[in-house]
Amino acid sequence: MPDTPFQALVLRQHEKLVAASLEELRADQLPEGEVLIQVAYSSLNYKDGLAVTGQGRIARFYPMVPGIDLAGTVLESSSPRFRTGDAVVMTGCGGSETFWGGYTQRARLPEKCLSPLPEGMTLKQAMGVGTAGFTAMQSVTALEAHGLKPGGREVLVTGAAGGVGSVAVALLANLGYKVAASTGRAELHGYLKSLGASRILDRSTLSGPFAAPPKPLESEQWAGAVDSVGGETLASAIRALAAGSSVAACGLAGGGNLPTTVHPFILRGVNLLGIDSVRSSSEERTAVWRRLRRDLPLDLLDAMIQVAPLSHVAELAPAILQGRVRGRTVIDVNA
Repeated sequence: MPDTPFQALVLRQHEKLVAASLEELRADQLPEGEVLIQVAYSSLNYKDGLAVTGQGRIARFYPMVPGIDLAGTVLESSSPRFRTGDAVVMTGCGGSETFWGGYTQRARLPEKCLSPLPEGMTLKQAMGVGTAGFTAMQSVTALEAHGLKPGGREVLVTGAAGGVGSVAVALLANLGYKVAASTGRAELHGYLKSLGASRILDRSTLSGPFAAPPKPLESEQWAGAVDSVGGETLASAIRALAAGSSVAACGLAGGGNLPTTVHPFILRGVNLLGIDSVRSSSEERTAVWRRLRRDLPLDLLDAMIQVAPLSHVAELAPAILQGRVRGRTVIDVNA
């Protein structure tokens, strides 16, 4: 019943320290919103790691229920778009930042942030996609809109063993692209090959002490790139993009600085495409989910997923920031 107590992970700030703990809440403590949801699953993203550990200024106020994604079933709705019993998903949109997010068994949300569960996809699979997979699909779509087509040079995916990277590799390979997957974890080469990567690069060739000294331009190598790392890795990718090609920048796991020059942009006409999954309109969200359902093989998605209970989020948060999480971690909020 909507008025029964439920469990949620709550962030509270004590002076400058942020602490996460499981608490029992009731529906009358939830913030305003048009749709009340019985949550089944959430997911773990890099942004969640920042929020839960307090290492990033993600939450705009406290107390905050973190979790930028959720999937569940509508309990009550004042929105004409959703009815009781509908299966819905939310990715990004401000959850864990400006309103309470998905690390909870019950949530009340703005209807503009919700999308219908794609037909043929389970709630668990939707959270296997989550913000990471949604962002990967946005990245591929942006590259296509700027001229990327199968059959040419390789497409580079950095941070390939992470959430964005894993989904990007699977999507691009399924669409017929040759994918060069960059990772620092040798033990995951087989995993990336199983997703469709045609070649594996050690991330040290793109950044770090073993990378070649940077020049304004490198030989044209990549037909395009999906980068979730940022920093030196993104700069290295830009220097080796083919003329007229693009990189979709969607993360900063390796740093927020961009140590490059204008040469690739004015001498090769390359494009730096910023990907923002938070401010997507309802129409764009529906279109992205439609593409995901069509172009992401569900068997490969299932192979990326690891499931963890809500009680494990606090220990998983630092692990994802340290690059120790493979693929997609789905959070079972009722386990």
